[in-house]
Amino acid sequence: MRPDDILPTYEKVGPAFAASRNCEPWEKPLLDWLLRKAPGPKLLDIGCGGLPIARYLVEQGAQVTAMDGAHSMVALCRENVPDATVLHADMRAFDLGALFDGLIAFNSFFHLSPADQTKAFACFLAHAKPSASLILTTGPEAGEKVGAVEGEPVYHASLSPADYRALFAKHGWQEQAFLPEDPTFRGHTIWQLRKN
Repeated sequence: MRPDDILPTYEKVGPAFAASRNCEPWEKPLLDWLLRKAPGPKLLDIGCGGLPIARYLVEQGAQVTAMDGAHSMVALCRENVPDATVLHADMRAFDLGALFDGLIAFNSFFHLSPADQTKAFACFLAHAKPSASLILTTGPEAGEKVGAVEGEPVYHASLSPADYRALFAKHGWQEQAFLPEDPTFRGHTIWQLRKN
């Protein structure tokens, strides 16, 4: 399993993954934080399936642009959230020609290799307005692992918290909260950030 296998895997399992996904937004407290802290309504969902994150944000009045590198996930998001603008784009290198008040990369960023995470983060900065907010999921410590989605192996990687903090500081993001393996959010490791 390599990082480059992620998009072909999601092309294959996207519909089954979406069908099995719990559509109740247990991420709601995080999404409400993003809506509350973002200086405006324009939000970017990086690595999307539409449910439940993009749909919830649209229901709260946000102007959502969602993007994914897998065509199957783009199609699902367009179907599930017709009021969002949904684009096919690779988070490792993208230029949408727009700035956003808030960004979220939930259960997507950690599928990139450590080197690609560093490149992607520069893209995040390039699409963020001053004082924009960002929610990001990573691993709790440095390393690479193989998980599974719908029975297919999927790659995960993480930097150390210290290396993430250095990356955030380099690109002008201020840590608002770090929630490692938080039981409130089903054991996810979550960063809440704000652009300086």
